[in-house]
Amino acid sequence: MTITVYQGDLPDGLDLGSMVAVDTETMGLRTHRDRLCVVQLSSGDGNAHLVQFQAGAGCHAPNLKRLMEDPKVLKLFHFARFDLAALKKYVGAATAPVYCTRTASKLVRTFTDRHGLKDLCRELIGVEISKQEQSSDWGAPKLTEAQQKYAASDVLYLHQLKAVLDGMLVREGRMALAQACFDFLPARAALDLAGWPEEDIFAH
Repeated sequence: MTITVYQGDLPDGLDLGSMVAVDTETMGLRTHRDRLCVVQLSSGDGNAHLVQFQAGAGCHAPNLKRLMEDPKVLKLFHFARFDLAALKKYVGAATAPVYCTRTASKLVRTFTDRHGLKDLCRELIGVEISKQEQSSDWGAPKLTEAQQKYAASDVLYLHQLKAVLDGMLVREGRMALAQACFDFLPARAALDLAGWPEEDIFAH
């Protein structure tokens, strides 16, 4: 595995293929308050690319934005709702099309309430990942080796998880419903940013 860290944006000409796994690390869980610190990506080849944003430098990343908005590239997330909001607020990216492994899991693995990335990796593909660095300081000027490995682990296995979850969705006849949910996720993230984070606007 190779982990490459870039400052401020992806390099010109980097080709990550037609399906790229994406995750974000922020200073906290409140998008308007807690700035975007790292965006990690993987093409599914076992390598990870990390884009780090330094405090005060902003998130002007035209290459990353272009990739997130490329209609020919499917972006894989785990809990896309959060990442899409962060990418929209800080990078200005209207990310699409998207696939969310957590959403897929909730649609098809109704026999369990364990839908975290760690749970999916262990139960679906037999991989153990550590979440020890989840609450570390992602805004630090330099990422530690442990942080880099943690960030990479969040994107290295999403392609494999998608393959397994797709098989289950087809088996249970829920692929069309899953696709409708994926298509709605950018709007759900927009609702979060606009002030409807908890309220279900479809409820009576």
